[in-house]
Amino acid sequence: MTPLLLLPGWGYPLLLLACSLVPAVTIFLLPRDAQRLRNLVNLGGAGLKLLVVMAMLWGVYQGQSYSFALPLGAGLELLLHIDALALLFITLSALLWFVTTIYAIAYLQDDGEQRRFFGFFSLCVASTVGIALSGNLFTFFIFYELLTLSTLPLVAHQGDDKSLAAGRTYLRYTLSGSAVLLLGILWLEVAAGSGSFLEPPLGMAVLAQESPITLTVIFALLIAGLGVKAAIMPLHGWLPAAMVAPAPVSALLHAVAVVKAGAFGIVRVVFDVYGIELMQALHLGLPLTIVASATILLGSLIALRQEEIKRRLAYSTVSQVSYIVLGASLLTPLGFIGCLAHLVHQGIMKITLFFCAGIFQKKLGIHRIDEMDGLGARMPLTMLAFSAGALGMIGLPPMAGFISKWYLGLGSLQAGQGWVIPVLVGSSLLNAAYFLPPLYRAWFRPARVDWPERPAGRWEAPLWLILPGVFAAMAALGAGVFAAFPVSPLEWARLIVAREYTLP
Repeated sequence: MTPLLLLPGWGYPLLLLACSLVPAVTIFLLPRDAQRLRNLVNLGGAGLKLLVVMAMLWGVYQGQSYSFALPLGAGLELLLHIDALALLFITLSALLWFVTTIYAIAYLQDDGEQRRFFGFFSLCVASTVGIALSGNLFTFFIFYELLTLSTLPLVAHQGDDKSLAAGRTYLRYTLSGSAVLLLGILWLEVAAGSGSFLEPPLGMAVLAQESPITLTVIFALLIAGLGVKAAIMPLHGWLPAAMVAPAPVSALLHAVAVVKAGAFGIVRVVFDVYGIELMQALHLGLPLTIVASATILLGSLIALRQEEIKRRLAYSTVSQVSYIVLGASLLTPLGFIGCLAHLVHQGIMKITLFFCAGIFQKKLGIHRIDEMDGLGARMPLTMLAFSAGALGMIGLPPMAGFISKWYLGLGSLQAGQGWVIPVLVGSSLLNAAYFLPPLYRAWFRPARVDWPERPAGRWEAPLWLILPGVFAAMAALGAGVFAAFPVSPLEWARLIVAREYTLP
């Protein structure tokens, strides 16, 4: 069977990019006061992308792939390719872009710089989709840099001294990481041929025999360059600083854009550039496992000390994204399933938390954990969504986070690295230590008396602010409860791995 849209195979990658690029250009060209038209363009592009993704899912499920190649000379090629792994990331991006667009329109309705915000917002999503579509390291690097440039104005959107300082910090970290990544890509290109994701570079096997240390150093450069955006410690410093950005930006950075771009790049390098056999032959998996495990525990320990809600969530992201890196580093089918499932699960859980944190801040001026007393009575729907996201992060069944951790644990046993189990257990205990206290304050402490009363007959916050978080919380629950369904993130991860391995 073929996708529902009657396009040639090369048309689908271009259409997916156009769904974000065209709205971005259109928004920049619209007058500043054309708010309704701008909202329509935003939602139209996001909705169209969802339709395109749904149209492609069946074809990719049947084993089809779609590519667009543009030779640029000097051996370089702009290659866009849609396979099951790319579509997993694209589906997450498309779904959360649509939801975040609804949230951002409601959140920023009184902001005077909506044109700039939504223009770069769409460029950010286009860059993320381009990263998912990339069929080689060269194409990946182009979109990786576009992502840096398009997110910088979002991080510094407020325009005050603190926001501008955060933007400079973000730029220092990401450009330094990009320089290291580019060095690794160029060295690999010269030493082993093109860094294709579709087949191993031609000279990799020869180089592994003649100079394994060269491939080891190149791998370290690639991981370090990608590790900046993935917020692997000690390369994570930009992420907590970026929390000065508006809540829709924080949600986007943590759930689908920047940190996920780094993690997705690491997955591509491990499985598509180097490959399992070469990773095992060069003994590259264990060092990466150790780094990921250290980041998981240290990120949680630092999160435990944070009193600001968004900073606690930021360090939680530092920890949680390294679950993806951990799963990839185990080099086992079950570990890879956990890695890919968590790529999606972390996104929907973390975006839930940031949506809710934004509502707390915007409607009641709440920034700190100790200001959350009685919040459950004042904002029950928002707090229920926050609670669902927090319990998922802890890994309690039947939430999506439990599924990820279960498969990561099985993958560690499959790899003969049982010491990872205490890391996962310890991380879950730390997650509980920094998420349960705010839940206790919100649900079991007396309500504060200085909050304004909710007007009779009105929601706790505007409905369009509440619905995105409630939807994401239900998705986090559904991804766990219905994990065995064919359309679940877990089953799609199993599909990807089944095409790469023989599953046990």
